[in-house]
Amino acid sequence: MNFLPVAMTSQVEEHIMASPFPGMDPFIESQLWEDFHGDVIPIIRALIIPQVRPRYTVSIERSVFLTCHDEAAHFVPDAMIAESTRGTGFTEPASATVTLEPRILTVPAPYQVAQKFLTIRTRDDRRVVTVIELLSPTNKDDKGGQAQYLAKRANYQRTLTNTVEIDLLRGGRRLPTKEPLPELDYHAFVMRYAGCPHAAVYSWSLRDRLPVIPIPLETGDPDVVVDLQQAFSQTYQRGGYDYTLDYCREVSPELNATERQWVGQCLESAGFPGSERPA
Repeated sequence: MNFLPVAMTSQVEEHIMASPFPGMDPFIESQLWEDFHGDVIPIIRALIIPQVRPRYTVSIERSVFLTCHDEAAHFVPDAMIAESTRGTGFTEPASATVTLEPRILTVPAPYQVAQKFLTIRTRDDRRVVTVIELLSPTNKDDKGGQAQYLAKRANYQRTLTNTVEIDLLRGGRRLPTKEPLPELDYHAFVMRYAGCPHAAVYSWSLRDRLPVIPIPLETGDPDVVVDLQQAFSQTYQRGGYDYTLDYCREVSPELNATERQWVGQCLESAGFPGSERPA
């Protein structure tokens, strides 16, 4: 249903604002990450398909992770959350020998978290050639989610599968590497099965444009590429993030003083209301 007259629709489109930042928008991580993750995956897919057809297909698939993270409910769809209305289920034993009064406490309960990812397959025999993962907070927590993700990655490494992992989250535990990662905000890992366990790591800061990264295919076929900035910009504008995000809230994870000042300058230059907040 279109709630606006046709004549007004074009006027609204003209007022859609681009992201005020040259690269990743740091406000998305704590406010709209689940929404962003779900929307950017199909856009990345659409950018890859013209480069690989007709030899390869690109599909959206889902993994399910169990996590006991305290903030798991923030990432879990509403359909997966159910409050019990049957009380605690605790009944006092009838035995007269009980002398201690128990306290009823809550233990961490696992949540199922579904996460989209992309697979590139050969069209003729449907063999997986490359997997593209956009990391979520669950993949970076220390409550079991990262261990499950690394087990999934290890399964890829046992096969002739290339792996591309994109980390657009400032928070959480970084993927482990023997050598230290550059101390920058974002990373992308491109692991070719022929070069395993080595990975080409692309790193950039909050102030940088998102890079163009290679997507490897079968040996003998040239890489294709994904412009992460293009994927981000399309997701931002299609999702209406210019008015959905609250730029008056603080960025989480917290920025240092220099970064806060830079964020404020970006918002002010672009005419966003967050520029009025105190530094």
